[in-house]
Amino acid sequence: MIIREVSSERDRKEFLELPIRLYKDDPNWIQPLNKDIEEIFNPDRNKFFRHGRCTRFLLEDQKGITVGRLAVFINDRTSKREPQPTGGIGFFECINNRQVSEQLFDKAKEWLHERGIEAMDGPINFGERDSWWGLITQGFDPVPYKMNYNHPYYKELFEQYGFNIYFEQWCYSLEVHAPLQEKFHLRHAQLKTEGKYKAVHLEKAQLDKFAEDFRTVYNKAWVKHGAGKELESKQVRQFFRKMKPVIDPKAIWFVYYEGQPVAMWINLPDINQLFRLFHGRFGWKEKLRFIWMLKTGKINKLIGLVFGIVPEHQGKGVDSFMIVEGATFLRKYSRYNDYEMQWIGDFNPKMVSVAESLGTVKSRVLVTYRYLFDRTKRFERHPFL
Repeated sequence: MIIREVSSERDRKEFLELPIRLYKDDPNWIQPLNKDIEEIFNPDRNKFFRHGRCTRFLLEDQKGITVGRLAVFINDRTSKREPQPTGGIGFFECINNRQVSEQLFDKAKEWLHERGIEAMDGPINFGERDSWWGLITQGFDPVPYKMNYNHPYYKELFEQYGFNIYFEQWCYSLEVHAPLQEKFHLRHAQLKTEGKYKAVHLEKAQLDKFAEDFRTVYNKAWVKHGAGKELESKQVRQFFRKMKPVIDPKAIWFVYYEGQPVAMWINLPDINQLFRLFHGRFGWKEKLRFIWMLKTGKINKLIGLVFGIVPEHQGKGVDSFMIVEGATFLRKYSRYNDYEMQWIGDFNPKMVSVAESLGTVKSRVLVTYRYLFDRTKRFERHPFL
């Protein structure tokens, strides 16, 4: 077998087309948009190249047929936070063959070790945790936009090599019209009577205003709990403007206390229900078709992205207040039937508790693995928040 670095246009095409062959008989696989994958490896489009390095490998068998692929990368900012310098691997695809997977993992380890790295996490993204992060081990249903999908046998390939579970990622689902527990209505009624809290859904005409409110809540609720540095106004405005074409204002909610933002609940339509029809392409014809289908209500599932409450208003029933207000409105004025929360790390018991209290079911489990190059070193899981 021959392993080589992706360098030519032919190599880049092979990197995109290998999954098409591997999942051709799997009705649950949704081909990612080619542009989304390519942007990860484009230094002009991926800001992580400013403080990191990345490359890709393909593995061919004796007949010249591609049987595996892998990306390997170093994020200088996050690698320095670890007990040992830690790199990452991602976009792993492989036939069901242990020899093939081990050759790919060996190559990644060699590349990282040569650059002073002592461990590797995977499968993860050369980017933020909200995309392409983790290996599915339970819940092999069609995935939301930019979530990894994989064959069940990948779990065995990772664990046979010696990867350990660094943390699990839990997704929770429920039916939009399922009744909420009585305790939610009781807490909602109490805060409604007091009259100091107000829940409103987003208005596109005031997008920058809601973007700033999101930033306020996020920075207070998340940054001190391991989410990283504070979000800047320009960064958040750009994010909301980028989301604008797919935003359903009825699905994004904020709570204000005496006029100040104290909570937010961000949900988006499951646009992968539409992208599965495009087979990786997203040219002008696909864009026009996408816009038409988005406007004509072809999506019946919501994806929960972010839920947050500022610390000084936690434990006061604000979560119940916002959920009841939002759910009541969605049931009355929307077309959605199903709801899936983006993953919550098993290291975040507070958010797990909130998700489970809704009467959800754990519908999907992903795993982020870690492999220590020094096999005598003690392995430790992700710390709890």
